[in-house]
Amino acid sequence: MRLPTRLSHRDPEAHKGTFGHVLILAGSIPYSGAALLCAGGALRGGAGLVTLGLPKGLATAIIRKKPAEAMLLPLAQTKEGNLSETAFPEIKRFCAGIDVLAIGPGLGTDISTQKLIRRVILNIPKPMVIDASALDALKGHMKALGASAHPPIRIITPHAGEMARLTGLKIPFIQNHRKDIAKDFASRYNVTVILKGNKTVVATPGGSLYINTTGNPGMARGGSGDILCGMVAAFLGQGLDPFEAAKYAVYLHGLAGDLAAKENTQLGMIASDIIEKIPSAIRAASR
Repeated sequence: MRLPTRLSHRDPEAHKGTFGHVLILAGSIPYSGAALLCAGGALRGGAGLVTLGLPKGLATAIIRKKPAEAMLLPLAQTKEGNLSETAFPEIKRFCAGIDVLAIGPGLGTDISTQKLIRRVILNIPKPMVIDASALDALKGHMKALGASAHPPIRIITPHAGEMARLTGLKIPFIQNHRKDIAKDFASRYNVTVILKGNKTVVATPGGSLYINTTGNPGMARGGSGDILCGMVAAFLGQGLDPFEAAKYAVYLHGLAGDLAAKENTQLGMIASDIIEKIPSAIRAASR
């Protein structure tokens, strides 16, 4: 697959604002790495600006580990150290100046956090990538995805287990009907679906379908999906439509994983190896 000109070539007159400001709402005390991996995917995916929205108690620890290029937005937290629903006004205010929102990696299942996630999805009309814990927050609240007559761009990134929780279907059934389930869900809720796994499926409300051919079992480990979430958000911020953003992110993510496995083996590779190979994957797909 060859990348579109929008990704492979940049206007000499461009500036950081040209390539989108991505806000990532991610992380909790047990899952701080998810936020970092998502930020790495967004930055290597070409986003002009990346801000990490984190529980304020986590921000102090993250500042020593985060990519130097990422900015921080410390937010209200619960006593357990998760994002609190009381952070919503600050998030809404900050979102006035961004282009894309990625929400979910490592946020956890705290009740206040889950309420915050649903408020964000319902009330912030920015293009949004909904991943991980944010998908779990939608279980039993699926109307949040289709509440508007003219809903903003929404891309969801479930693996089979998350899709099972969203639909009530059994995982084996989902795995045996991946294309049909992704297409039906996309149409029913007016979202673009990235159904992750072997031969990841991308489906749109309009019926477009892409089956990915890159990637390997070495990528089946914690953190890989967080990177993909960041990449999808970065591509949306650079002006790709939802199908293109999802398709090219999935392809490059898998290709970076293949390059990482070639160097580090499927057994020995880790998620952050994928981030390091994104530039090589971009180069290979730009020829």
